[in-house]
Amino acid sequence: MNFKAVLEGLLFAVGDDGLTIEQIADILEVDDEKAKEIIKELKKDYTNDERGIRINFLGNTFKLTTKPEHKEFYQKLIENPQNNNLSQSALEILAIIVYNEPITRVEVDNIRGVSSAQMIRKLVAKGFLKEVGRSDMPGRPILYKTTDEFLDYFGLPSKENLPKLEIPNDDEELEEKDLFLSRYKEE
Repeated sequence: MNFKAVLEGLLFAVGDDGLTIEQIADILEVDDEKAKEIIKELKKDYTNDERGIRINFLGNTFKLTTKPEHKEFYQKLIENPQNNNLSQSALEILAIIVYNEPITRVEVDNIRGVSSAQMIRKLVAKGFLKEVGRSDMPGRPILYKTTDEFLDYFGLPSKENLPKLEIPNDDEELEEKDLFLSRYKEE
């Protein structure tokens, strides 16, 4: 089995969370020394100039990151007005977060019913979302909130200027149900 290829896929899949040596060893079912050797070999593969990413050890975890020497191009991508159009999924995620913040990615996924990881990363890169801590939920997932850049983009002076959500309370729903059922009861 090609452990380097598996590790590369794992690092891509976990994204910003990264993996510790212990997690890598556990997943690949190898000892810590073998895990370190696999990482070292994979890092060596990323050192040539033909690759746009590298493996970094940040926050006690190994992560795939972009190369700093390409920073000017990443900045252009983010700042380019053509790339600043927000997709429907980006708008959905921003709406969910702004009305429920702080909120975890898993909670956003549960509301939407699909994965939001990639889009949340893009919105963080654009400056519309920021990490504001960790939840007390198992795994201590990252909590996200909207930023001032989000407000600027939508021309809002503050979050208080957002449209109010009208959520019917349970009593109103019950009255409506009873009214509907009472009209069509068989006698």
